[in-house]
Amino acid sequence: MYQAQKPFRSSFIPVRDHRYHVLQWGEPQPGQVPLVLVHGWMDVAASWQFMVDALAEQRWIIAPDWRGFGQSCRLDEIDPSSTSHVDGYWFPDYMADLDVLLDHWVGDQPVDLVGHSMGGNVAMMYSGVRPQRIHRLVNLEGFGLAATRPAQAPDRYAKWMDEVKALRQGEKALKDYDSAEGVAKRLMKTNPRLAVGKAEWLARQWAAPDANGRWAIQGHPAHKISNANLYQVEEALAIYRRITAPVLSVTASDDSLSQWWKGQFTLAEYQERLKNIEDVRSAVIDDAGHMLHHDQPQALATLIERFLAA
Repeated sequence: MYQAQKPFRSSFIPVRDHRYHVLQWGEPQPGQVPLVLVHGWMDVAASWQFMVDALAEQRWIIAPDWRGFGQSCRLDEIDPSSTSHVDGYWFPDYMADLDVLLDHWVGDQPVDLVGHSMGGNVAMMYSGVRPQRIHRLVNLEGFGLAATRPAQAPDRYAKWMDEVKALRQGEKALKDYDSAEGVAKRLMKTNPRLAVGKAEWLARQWAAPDANGRWAIQGHPAHKISNANLYQVEEALAIYRRITAPVLSVTASDDSLSQWWKGQFTLAEYQERLKNIEDVRSAVIDDAGHMLHHDQPQALATLIERFLAA
């Protein structure tokens, strides 16, 4: 099994009626900008371990489990007698949570912010809404979504309501596994580049045994519900134009965007959107898929450190 070279420390802090789980590596250093890492959908903060181990410079690194992922949950859900039920998760909440997290850990000090996938989208939007809080920004495959049309709204609302009912009826439960090894095999099936040792280590961060001894993914099933609101490209671009920090956009050579959207949203379209950012550069990690921080952690760490030090 993979052996972490730089073990993390766990903390729990209250954030907007949630108990947030936050990992830290290293210690604050005088004159050094804190590094904040935010993970993607159906992932956890510990997913950054391989890249953190590959960093050459000693940094103070902060990485939260987003609400409803990993060990972050609602405060009332900690009580076994609670009947609380979450119907969905809303994108603005991630930005508001990040705002409170930065208040707690760094105060007014600007940070270097790195986000992957959904976390990359949050990082981009947050950096335009709170530009004074970001020193440098790295977006790892946080593409945003395909453009939508107002005519799609009725069907989208109907789909959302149907999925909320299905969640209440237990039809959207996340799959569980008979062992950590089963979870590891699932991770390797999704990402064939993931080595066995890394998969076995990651499985124990991504899932945990439940009361019945089954290994359950540490993610709330409400994350599978479609967003009731349509994605507004012009709104996103207006926020991109407010970003003042230098931005590094990193994509993987596999072009996962085309694989997901089947022509509805292309890498060329994403690159066109990036032109709305004043100071942006792009890079590609070779021999990597969407989980590029797992596939090529050394190459990614080197790329990020050069950008942050430039």
